[in-house]
Amino acid sequence: MSSPFLYFAGGRLSVAELAAARLDGDVVEVGEGFMPADAVETLELRAGSLAPLVGDTLAATHLSAAWVHGVLDEPPARHAVQRITARRLSPAIDLRVRYRDMRLPAGDIMVVCGAAVTTAVRTLADLVRSREEADRAAAERMASSQPALIDAALGWLADCGPVHDKRAAAQWLRERQEEVTR
Repeated sequence: MSSPFLYFAGGRLSVAELAAARLDGDVVEVGEGFMPADAVETLELRAGSLAPLVGDTLAATHLSAAWVHGVLDEPPARHAVQRITARRLSPAIDLRVRYRDMRLPAGDIMVVCGAAVTTAVRTLADLVRSREEADRAAAERMASSQPALIDAALGWLADCGPVHDKRAAAQWLRERQEEVTR
């Protein structure tokens, strides 16, 4: 279910009406949509704003999921998405997204306001396993702001089977865990 506080071009308001409301300061951009300027930007609004982008076949991952979970202040320039359906997709090329074709397990996603997003634990595990500098910075911020996720991410890595950069990610998480316990 989408939020009544989210507006998308061509929905309840036309593109022209949204542009005018934005110029007047009545609405501000959030993800792929707009919200009232005086509304609080919540996890629900952030996730719901990605609903047109992910539809019912994709989930937001990595930096996109980190933004939804409140780790980042601004959404990434290109959203990271991954399929959640059993059948493989042939998505249209969209410069706004970076698509991964490997299917996400149902236990690693949550649906918020009509948009699938990786759980906070899976998001941290994905960010830690990434070699991208921006992902690592987000992982650092996520681990320091939510230390309870470190143990959960270590558990996820232990149970997930073979994935890339698993050992290095577990080592990084154990180091952060030691810093928290000091």
